[in-house]
Amino acid sequence: MSSLVFDIETVGEDYNKMDKTTKEALTYWIERESMSETEYKKNVDRVKERLGLSPFTGKIVSVAVLNPDSGKGAVFFQAPGKTLSKTQKNGIEYVSGTEKQILENFWKTAEKYDEFVTYNGKSFDVPYLIIRSAVHEIKPTKNIMSNRYYRSQDPKAKHVDLLDQLTFYGAVYSRAKLHVVCRAFGIESPKNQGVDGADVARLFQKGFFQKIADYNVGDVKSTAKVYKIWRKYIKFEYD
Repeated sequence: MSSLVFDIETVGEDYNKMDKTTKEALTYWIERESMSETEYKKNVDRVKERLGLSPFTGKIVSVAVLNPDSGKGAVFFQAPGKTLSKTQKNGIEYVSGTEKQILENFWKTAEKYDEFVTYNGKSFDVPYLIIRSAVHEIKPTKNIMSNRYYRSQDPKAKHVDLLDQLTFYGAVYSRAKLHVVCRAFGIESPKNQGVDGADVARLFQKGFFQKIADYNVGDVKSTAKVYKIWRKYIKFEYD
């Protein structure tokens, strides 16, 4: 079975450029729940910071894909205002383009695979990909949101969400972040390079597009290593 590990990076819209009605829809609860002017401003800032978490107020700036068995893959990323030629580094092809082109490249790649691997992808990456694809009138080539409870004999496209698998669908107390899981398994985390998902918006604004792509690649490589441990030591063939 051919497997594809993937991960996305996103940024939010510019809150200041949003229309008044949208701003009110995003912040209507703040005035009611804030106990002071300081708390009010802090809550508004929190809304601004979290715009990238929703496909309705954010956009995809990078998608990294990796075949965990061959070690080959690609990262499709935005680099607005720059003309970048395709490059290759350590088996990973770097391809810049618009969000629409990123999504088209992702779904074209996905068409070749049967099993898809993420970390928290069912709650974040996949819904985001599908909604943003619809915004650009792109039809997904595979239903990678078809099943939450993994079954190896399921004839549909399989999605292995490692957060689900390693917490046994919530049986484990902590919903550990990928960095914590990597630490437990002795896997190098991309966070060790000094970049975190929270840094992506700032890096994007400053034009560090390659750095975002590199961080995204690091995420899928770490996820692929976790996947191999799950596949070898935790997965049962009759699941």
